[in-house]
Amino acid sequence: MFGRENAVRARMLVLPSLVVLVLGAASGRADVVTDWNTIWLDCVRATGGPPCPIARAGAMVHGAVFDAVNAIDREHEPYLVNFHAPAQCPQEAAAAVAAHDVLLHLYPQRQAILDQALAASLAEVPDGRLKRFAINLGKRVARRFIHARRRDGSDELVPYSPGSGPGEWRPTPPDYSSPATPNWGNVEPWTMIRGDQFRPVGPLGFLSLADLLNSQGYVDQFNEVKDLGARVSPSRSDYQTETAFFWANDVDGTYKPPGHLNHIAQALAEQENLTLSERARLFALLNITLAEAGLVAWDCKYFTAIDLWRPIAGIREADADGNGLTMADPTWDPLNAFTPPFPAYISGHATFGAAAAAIFTDFFGTDEITHTFGTDDPLYTGGPRTYHRFSDAAIENGRSRIYLGVHWQFDATDGYIAGTALGDFVYGSILRPIDSMAAPAEPSITKAATALNTDFVTVVYSPARARATIEYALPAAGSVQIAILDVLGRRVTTLVDARQEAGAKAISWTGLGDNGVPVASGVYFARVVAPGAEQTKKIVIVR
Repeated sequence: MFGRENAVRARMLVLPSLVVLVLGAASGRADVVTDWNTIWLDCVRATGGPPCPIARAGAMVHGAVFDAVNAIDREHEPYLVNFHAPAQCPQEAAAAVAAHDVLLHLYPQRQAILDQALAASLAEVPDGRLKRFAINLGKRVARRFIHARRRDGSDELVPYSPGSGPGEWRPTPPDYSSPATPNWGNVEPWTMIRGDQFRPVGPLGFLSLADLLNSQGYVDQFNEVKDLGARVSPSRSDYQTETAFFWANDVDGTYKPPGHLNHIAQALAEQENLTLSERARLFALLNITLAEAGLVAWDCKYFTAIDLWRPIAGIREADADGNGLTMADPTWDPLNAFTPPFPAYISGHATFGAAAAAIFTDFFGTDEITHTFGTDDPLYTGGPRTYHRFSDAAIENGRSRIYLGVHWQFDATDGYIAGTALGDFVYGSILRPIDSMAAPAEPSITKAATALNTDFVTVVYSPARARATIEYALPAAGSVQIAILDVLGRRVTTLVDARQEAGAKAISWTGLGDNGVPVASGVYFARVVAPGAEQTKKIVIVR
């Protein structure tokens, strides 16, 4: 699939990486971190491949760039390499060499272009002892990252036999490609304990294919994608068709889904006027998270009881699914010219997109930043799009796969939940400011809150006990409601709905929903509504 797309979706790379680098500098974006991110995206366009190895490459490149830059300013904890360099060392030289050497290891066929780009970067740095020190620093950091990932399992071959029964994934028309990267859920994580750390329960909460296929929820989603995702659909709007291709970037010649999210990060870094150090940290957080998102999604695709068929198989073969409410159409084709060659559940696009949105939200301190960006996909005919929330873009990213006809909605929903939880987890785990790593003071809840914007709620989560303790201080006696909500704002359970006296309180949530069943790993929110005050705090459940 990845090397034999239809000619209409082929994309010719006219400008080599060095020319793109020079043009970028001429337009005012002369920043070494963004420059080398662009050079990496050109490598992706030129070499193609499935998304998980691409995300791994981005993490290696930008992890090395961050550690090289951070070794000089030492404002954050390092990811891998705890070198100390003189503060006067040119960060530009260290970052460029680290990126170049990792990219050369990953894309040796691009050596001439990479060497020219490095020469251009180093030409901007004055010669001298400090420049030589920075160059050596970049090389040492790159070697450490390359060595650390040599035996991470990314090149291991895992036997995988596609299914043939109802609901089981099988190769799909038109090319019937073999399953891509079935090993990826076993690749060594970057921050997680293991690839199944954020695994959702299952599509629509079902643990078996038979139960899923016989559910009304499956019927509803079957009919939805059969209609909205068809090659010719009277129900799909022009905007939805454009949305499908805006987020696609599935074919070789594009920067693929991880690259699209890096393109967004470039736009944000420029818009928000980030410093070199800030850009290095943003791109490292983003790409390490995307590498982890590949593990999360591919663990779910290949290592659970439900390796789910794609809509093209499910719709064409619905006569065999055991559900009398699904009507087969043996000639049905999706809007997309092909279907990606791996199981449907969960959506990689949705997982990647949600993880990126969580990183952007945590990095900038808000979900609500208006930002504009474009796409690489050759079938998208519109202009750049503007979004006012990172979460809006991520949700649309997942939804686009239904319009494209390659996913069910529960693939997108659970990918969004898992990716959001992952992004928040990674942001809170690595590259933290040095000052924030000191032991925090014990939260004080003995003083009653006196205003709506006063921080009067503290949440303490114990993974070992799978219990969240919600501590809160009431400014006055009155009615109190405490509810647990999921990432879409739906109530999971109500913990308190009663009158309480003023003062410090605490209540525990054991991770159960109203139905008494443990909730899946993911992000949840404790909302406390008290007299004169209301506050919502995040809870990340990891099982």
